[in-house]
Amino acid sequence: MLLVLLALTSMAAQGAPRPISLIVTNGIVVTVDGTGRVLTPGAVAIDGRDIVAVGTPQAIAAAYRSAQTIDAGGDVVMPGLVNTHTHAPMVLYRGLADDLALMDWLQKYIFPAEAKTVTREFVRAGTRLAALEMIRSGTTTYVDMYYFEEEIARVTKEAGLRAVLGQTIIQFPVADAKTPAEGLARTEKFLQEFRNDDLIVPAVAPHAIYTLDEATLKASRQLADREKAPLILHLAETRDEVKIAAEKHKATPVQYLESLGFFGPRTIAAHAVHLTPEDIATFRRRGVGVSHNPESNMKLASGTAPVLPLRAAQVPVGLGTDGAASNNDLDMFEAMRQAALLHKLQSNDPRVLPAAEVVAMATREGARAIGMDGLIGSLEPGKRADVIVVSMRAPRQTPMYDPLSHLVYATRGDDVRTTIVNGRIVMRDRKVLTLNEEAVLAEARTLAGQVRGAVGK
Repeated sequence: MLLVLLALTSMAAQGAPRPISLIVTNGIVVTVDGTGRVLTPGAVAIDGRDIVAVGTPQAIAAAYRSAQTIDAGGDVVMPGLVNTHTHAPMVLYRGLADDLALMDWLQKYIFPAEAKTVTREFVRAGTRLAALEMIRSGTTTYVDMYYFEEEIARVTKEAGLRAVLGQTIIQFPVADAKTPAEGLARTEKFLQEFRNDDLIVPAVAPHAIYTLDEATLKASRQLADREKAPLILHLAETRDEVKIAAEKHKATPVQYLESLGFFGPRTIAAHAVHLTPEDIATFRRRGVGVSHNPESNMKLASGTAPVLPLRAAQVPVGLGTDGAASNNDLDMFEAMRQAALLHKLQSNDPRVLPAAEVVAMATREGARAIGMDGLIGSLEPGKRADVIVVSMRAPRQTPMYDPLSHLVYATRGDDVRTTIVNGRIVMRDRKVLTLNEEAVLAEARTLAGQVRGAVGK
């Protein structure tokens, strides 16, 4: 902190303030950096897509000037939230089938509904709705796996969000690929189209061990290695999956994949609920990141992920919402609160996962889990300007003694006032600037009627 202030003071002493593109000032700046600094008040200086300085409002004003300033007015300024696992277009199945076990939910409702309704138009409309929901609730980066992922990428860029997007590979015929080989070919084309994109990180997304054979799992890893792309899959989510692995492979799901040489750089394991100590050791050794989805896991009664042992083993664990079809929202503030409460209850210890750690899981640790902590996840000079301003003015947030406590235990997604991604303001004072909200909602309602007709709802 002292070095930052000295640098800002030195710059101011050298002459006129440096012109930059945006200043966010007069907020409670929760940096989520390595020291957990909170500046009250604080300011963030942004030039183009990058953060150039974080300091007091006085120091920032002395060193920088901008025609565009956001006065946070005592609200929290923090890193944008990182949703480490979802299926964006599935917002159009929100509430379609509830109160079911995962395998029944998938096989009796979701897979049949997708077979009848998923098209490029459906994916674009669903992604627009998901992007609108995420922008309005403070998510600036999300990790996705679905079909027609190139359409998801295009809509995501138009909305101004950052994303790691995985083209799904699955064994049976789906809307965009009739065979796993076709799915792999589509994935390779997708990786090449969005290579080196400023907002989109293309990824390989084999669905799960119970929906893919050994050859396709190996081919997915080989493609990810060849293209130097992240690899995303559902892993050890349910007891049924563990049973399948034991019966077919005489191993846990993690042991089976390890035997295939599956784990490699930037592997993201979604859910990771049913793990042995040996599985956790494998994750640490192979550098696997975990996406913890507490709401989906609880709603589907899939189990409780061993988050505390994973963190003790220094495995990076981020938070995810999963798709809105099984959650039923994309609000990362809800994911934070439920994660904190679930693990206090499960461990019978109210001291575990305190608020500061949960905020880190939704930001810096989530970025580390997906291999992007060098770019996002905290407010520090040199990182991308993914910033949100969160109102602390609601009756349920009054009074406020500890902003980190309020972020986890009292705040909701609709408390987010302003969302900035890559230095671009995509929502200001609750008005989304990159999407036509009325048109997005109207389109979603029209497609919901088609879903209802297709599945007999």
